[in-house]
Parts: sequence; C-alpha cells; structure tokens
Amino acid sequence: MSFLSSFDISASGMSAQRMRMDIAAENIANIDTTRTASGGPYRRKDVVLENYGSGSFEEALRNAANGKGFASRNVGVRVSGIIEDDREFKRVYDPDHPDADAQGYVNMPNVDLLKETVDSMSATRSYEANVTALNAMKLMAQKALEIGK
Repeated sequence: MSFLSSFDISASGMSAQRMRMDIAAENIANIDTTRTASGGPYRRKDVVLENYGSGSFEEALRNAANGKGFASRNVGVRVSGIIEDDREFKRVYDPDHPDADAQGYVNMPNVDLLKETVDSMSATRSYEANVTALNAMKLMAQKALEIGK
C-alpha cells in the first residue's frame, strides 16, 4: 500500500460518515412529516456503504507479505446507495389532523428518534476515528521529512 493511499482511505471514510450524519439529520427533521411530494408520510432513509479497490483481506495480506502492497491506489469506502426503510408507518389516533383517515388515524413516518440519535453518534465517532488516523499519517510524514535534516 502506498503512503498516499492511506490519506485516500481516511478521506473516503470521512466522506461516507458525513453522508450518514446528513441522512440521520434529514430523518430527524422529517420525524413529523405526514405529507410528501410522492404522497403519504416520509419514509426513513438509510445509507448503504461498500468497500472498493482493496479486494479481499486474504489478497491484501498476501500482497503485503510479498511486498506488493495493494494492487490499486484507489481504496476505501463509498456510499453505494441510499435506501428507504420499508417498515410500516406508525398509526396515531388524531381525528383533528388534516391527514387523518375516516377512522381518525394518521400514518406517521417510520422514524425512531432514538435510532437516529444512535446512528448519528456512531457516524460522528467513525468520522473522528478517520480524522485521528489522518492526523497520525500527517505526523508520520512530517517526522519522515525531518529525518533528512
């Protein structure tokens, strides 16, 4: 693995975690949205992440043992898609609500505030871990440049 690919890995991780935080914030912002452009209440969204470029762990280990490093400099994680949660909506009895059905029930978004809070905290911690790794690599590069003085 080349030294610069370490920066790419951390940068891709930070970008992916930022997207997770953005989606969690969007879900929280729409926790009471009962009417969307597509009709019906807001559906919770989730981010799907995938690794790319590195191949399998076995392949990476074999390449490292042979001194080849990674075959590709483009390694890391990326957002492969944003999916909607297909769980059922919460039904709340509120006959005065403008979106209530004939029985007085309103379909509310399938967003759970506790889950969104945990997801955003997890994304924040992962983002911080990538920043820490990036700073460690930066410090190693600075120390390597000082060796030649």
